[in-house]
Amino acid sequence: MADLSTRALAILRSVDRIYCEDTRHSGRLLERFAIHTGLRAYHAHNERRTADGIVEQIRKTPLACALISDAGTPLISDPGFVLVRAAAAAGIPVVSVPGPSAVTAALSISGMPTDRFVFEGFLPAQRAARELRLKELASERRTLVCYEAPHRIVQSLEGMLAVFGEEREIALARELTKRYETVYRGTIAEVLARLRSDSNARRGEFVILISGSEISEDLVNLERVLDIVLSETDKKTAVRLATALTGIGRNEVYRRVLARGAAALDVENKPKN
Repeated sequence: MADLSTRALAILRSVDRIYCEDTRHSGRLLERFAIHTGLRAYHAHNERRTADGIVEQIRKTPLACALISDAGTPLISDPGFVLVRAAAAAGIPVVSVPGPSAVTAALSISGMPTDRFVFEGFLPAQRAARELRLKELASERRTLVCYEAPHRIVQSLEGMLAVFGEEREIALARELTKRYETVYRGTIAEVLARLRSDSNARRGEFVILISGSEISEDLVNLERVLDIVLSETDKKTAVRLATALTGIGRNEVYRRVLARGAAALDVENKPKN
C-alpha cells in the first residue's frame, strides 16, 4: 500500500467508479486511504462479457472510471486489455497512471542486463507446453523475464534446468515490495537447490529473470533436429542425419547426443578427432 502514488490516490478519489479484480481486496485499499468511490468487479472471468457495457455507460453518462488490479499495473499479466481496446476504439480517452510493476522492479535489482529484455508473462502451466516454450526461448540473447506462482516455481525451474542447462544464471525475485522480499541469484542449479531445501523460499509470488543465451542459433536448431530424429531412429543414424541437416560437425553432434544420456553408442562408431 505504501507504493501507491499521490497522483493515484487523487485519481481514485476523483473518479465516479473504480473497476477492480476483487472488490473485497480493493475495498481494504480504499478503506485504508478513506476513499469512498464505488467499486465494480472487472476480472479475467467477466472482462469480455462486460467491457462493451462499461464503454457504453461511459459514453452515455459520461462517467470517469479508473481500472486497478490486485497488485502491480493493470494489463501486465492482469485483466484490462479488452476494456482499454474497446474504450480506445470508441474514442474514449485512456490515461495511464504509472505505478508499481513487478517486471521493472525485478529488473532494476536483478544485476542482469536491462537495456534489452523479453517479458514472457506466465509460462504454460502444463509441463509439455512449458518445455516446448522454453525450447523456443533457448537461443534468446536478451534477458528473459517471466512470472510464476508458488505451486509451480520448482517445476518451472526444473524445466529451465533441463532446457537451458545448469550453468545459466538467473535471479529469482520473491514477494517484491512486501515484508519478505527476497532475491536469490546464481545458476539455475544453485537457486533450485535453495528452493528445494527451504520451504519458506517457495512461498509468495515470483519473478524469474534468466540471463540471455550465449548459445548460437545453429546449436538450438541442432537440439530441435535431435528431438525429432532420436524419436524416429537409432542413435548412430540420428548422428548422421543431424550432421547432414544442420551442417554442424559430427563431433559436436555426437557430444550433444551423449549429453542426452546416449552413452550406449558403440565405441567403434565414435567419431575420430
